[in-house]
Amino acid sequence: MTHTTTDQPARGASGAVVPVLAFAGIVVAVMQTLLVPVIKDLPQLLGTEPSNATWVLTSTLLSGAVATPIMGRLGDLYGKRRMLIFSLSVMVVGALISALTSELLTMIVGRTLQGFAMGAIPLGIGLMRDMLPREKLPSAMALMSSSIGVGGGLALPAAALVAQHADWHALFYGAAGLGVVAILLTLLVVPESAARAAGTFDVLGAIGLSVGLVLFLLPITKGSDWGWTSGTTLGLFAASAAVLLLWGVMELRVKAPLVDLRTTARPAVLFTNLASIMVGVSFYVVSLVLPQLLQLPKATGYGLGQSMVTAGLLVAPLGLTMMLTAPVYARLSAKYGPRTTLILGMLIIGIGYGAGIGLMSAAWQSLVISVVLGAGIGLAYSSLPALIVGAVPTSETGAANGLNTLMRSIGTSVSSAVIGMVLANTANNVGGVAVPTMHGFRVSFLIATGAVAVGLVLALMLPRRSAPAAAAQHTQLRASSDEDVAPAVAEEVLRGFRGRVLDATGTPVARAKVTLIDRRGRQAGATLSGDDGTYALAVPTEGAYVLAAKASGYGPLASSASHAGDDRAVDLDLSLPTESVTA
Repeated sequence: MTHTTTDQPARGASGAVVPVLAFAGIVVAVMQTLLVPVIKDLPQLLGTEPSNATWVLTSTLLSGAVATPIMGRLGDLYGKRRMLIFSLSVMVVGALISALTSELLTMIVGRTLQGFAMGAIPLGIGLMRDMLPREKLPSAMALMSSSIGVGGGLALPAAALVAQHADWHALFYGAAGLGVVAILLTLLVVPESAARAAGTFDVLGAIGLSVGLVLFLLPITKGSDWGWTSGTTLGLFAASAAVLLLWGVMELRVKAPLVDLRTTARPAVLFTNLASIMVGVSFYVVSLVLPQLLQLPKATGYGLGQSMVTAGLLVAPLGLTMMLTAPVYARLSAKYGPRTTLILGMLIIGIGYGAGIGLMSAAWQSLVISVVLGAGIGLAYSSLPALIVGAVPTSETGAANGLNTLMRSIGTSVSSAVIGMVLANTANNVGGVAVPTMHGFRVSFLIATGAVAVGLVLALMLPRRSAPAAAAQHTQLRASSDEDVAPAVAEEVLRGFRGRVLDATGTPVARAKVTLIDRRGRQAGATLSGDDGTYALAVPTEGAYVLAAKASGYGPLASSASHAGDDRAVDLDLSLPTESVTA
């Protein structure tokens, strides 16, 4: 059974859509760092061993990783707004469960539900692609993509302030309140997208991916406790490889897979996802190192002796700078393309970490590091959704961005494990307490610099796009929605189809609906012809397509065509039958 596109948005998108979706993304990202200020106290607060208390953080990470690609695909199939509201609702329930308990297992259940909301990031990007005009899309997607870092950065000082002056359960009540506000704003402001993918939900694919991810991420997050060479750790890694391999073989044979691996293998998608892992690694290092350095007592000889709240405020510019970078990214990307902005972002991150190795002796230096890294990470994060959206069909936007968000999560997981191991192995034992050393902090920054260097190489391997091709991409982003597209862009499209919609006498037909359908029967773009009958549709990749046209008073038309995928246009006029369509 296939799912067809029958829903229409009840109203047009207002100017408040972008800030509302970005707010939802920030609220979701807060869940990742909500408990950072009380991590060291969790064993006592929950009455358990330190190794058990870490499950409170691990459960959120695992559920977020599993939910992200699944919710993206469900959004493509059944409505992105609907799935966004569902994700936020699950988060609110999880926050309330955690707020009402101090028992370990119940707390883990609540935290697992909170992590489920991570799918809101790709869903928000997909909604933006479906409803925003192309001139507003780059900055909007940049802000939504950066929200994961903005929320994490802003949550640190806010959570520290609450934890220092109130019962720690207040953190969860606050999170639930923010979730309710995000749901209400989404219901009031954000319309549902009419774009739908064909096919049904791949249940077996979702189960296989979930099992494979859990088997992979679990030893990464718990390897320090279990031992990296223990039978449990190595066995889980081996089981993960086997499950993911079998899952990949199955996905290649499924008609409507959870993740289209053929699309994922395209260089533009593959290298973007691999670079995303490195960006995730670099982002999390500063979040782990600077708060500890700032809060260590000055008696250590290198600690900066700041309070929990002050340390959070000094790191907060990391998130604020990421948010302010979105409009800057939009201008740079419009002129040079997202590939160039990703490379620039990687270079700035590398400079920030390289300089940061020698800037650890004063609190103001931490502020400088946060601002520089925030600018670089903001540019890098902003570039990722544009690169993905420009390389996949409209029907796969949610799933593709979900997979990209997952890659970033894997990067942060690897970063957490590696940096945690480095800091533990270089720590000094003072009165039975492990105290991180300056050597450990500097090695951590060196690791981040190395990850950025690898990411930079991967970014340089991304396919170049010429200016006409970039214009075609922007046209595709706009034409992929069911809203009108100005016919003036027709001459900009080189990588796609363009022409006129005519009647049997050769007279132009205005406002005819032209839909691009790929070989799997999925919509790859849609537009309306102009007053002179002209239309233009960009193609996501080479292959065979069907162009379907319809207009009031004319019979429908379906015309087969193919495109080589290069930077050229295929001129194709569409002649509608003269028979009128009866109601």
